[in-house]
Amino acid sequence: MGGGYWIGSSCSLRCMRVGVRLVAGVGLLWVAGLAGAQGIAVNVPAAPLLPLSFGEWKSVAAPAVPVVSTVSLVNANKEALEECGPQRSQVADYAHNGRNVHVEAIEFGDRTGAYSAFTLVKRREMSPLKQLGAAAAVGDGAVLFTVGTSIALVYPATAEDIATLKPLVESMPKAMGNKGIAALLPTLVPAKGLVDGTVRYALGPATYSAEGGILPANSLGWSKEAEAVTAEYKDKRGDETLTIFLYPTPTIAGTYTRMVQDLVGAMGPQSGVSKVRREGELVMLVTGSFPADEAQRMIENIHLKQMVSIDNDVAPTVHTQIIQTYSLLTNIAILSGVLMFAAVLLGLFLGGGRAMFRVMRGKPAASEPEFLSLHLNPKNKAARFGE
Repeated sequence: MGGGYWIGSSCSLRCMRVGVRLVAGVGLLWVAGLAGAQGIAVNVPAAPLLPLSFGEWKSVAAPAVPVVSTVSLVNANKEALEECGPQRSQVADYAHNGRNVHVEAIEFGDRTGAYSAFTLVKRREMSPLKQLGAAAAVGDGAVLFTVGTSIALVYPATAEDIATLKPLVESMPKAMGNKGIAALLPTLVPAKGLVDGTVRYALGPATYSAEGGILPANSLGWSKEAEAVTAEYKDKRGDETLTIFLYPTPTIAGTYTRMVQDLVGAMGPQSGVSKVRREGELVMLVTGSFPADEAQRMIENIHLKQMVSIDNDVAPTVHTQIIQTYSLLTNIAILSGVLMFAAVLLGLFLGGGRAMFRVMRGKPAASEPEFLSLHLNPKNKAARFGE
């Protein structure tokens, strides 16, 4: 009986060792997987720009005689559109109750590019909408709107179709992270006296010229990542055109302030009363028939809202290494806790099972003399087996 018990105990020890090694091996593989995952890039396929269907509209083949619209992304100023950073485009036709509509969509690198393209394509006579996307307008038999980093045009369509187009907005890709940050410059345009549909946002000389900029486009520092917004005003004060430029730093803005002043001086008195002002990274210009004090008051009430957006790390390499090290240490700490918990459970399971086995054989659960001595000291009494 003693020999049988010893074999059972030895088997339990071997099982414990195998179990611990198995848990440790799985843990090491986990750590290796976590460490290796730091360099793995997962590429998720981009969602299609336009769905196969939205709401009650179903995708159909293009009609034999295509519908022609005065507003079209396809016929937009190509050079200006390229400045907005297009990434991909798609067109589709849909039908519902015997009626067909044509949809054009372009995705840009970020939300600012999409909004610039929106102001480029939007006609002055189109009325603004608030029910579709981030920016929308309707008119000339078409509905134009932006969703995330994309712009879409639907025609033939009117204001009565807005409700049926909401599922299309919901199905188009949304902007994530820094790409979804809205353009700051258009928010600085004063609302008093603003003519609807005249706000234009430009990211390059071609866009600025195509949107009716009053200054020579190539002299405004677009290579310095300049942005510009123009707007028209009309009220009892007269007619006025407001132009605001945004530059990366106040120093660059100061350089182009002097250039704008020279360009305005070269335009002569035919441009009307002109005022130029700089504040930080902003360069503001008003030109038109406003009285001088009203023109000055307009640009003095425009202030840059200080917003911080971190697009790049100050020290990308060091910052990345710190993040990876922190992540690895955190995972090791978690793994250590898991292994300790697993060891406790394994010990309780094997130890409890062995004690239960002894009790079932009529032995004390906690008395195990054959394990208490290794016979290293000759003074110890030899263990007696078989009792």
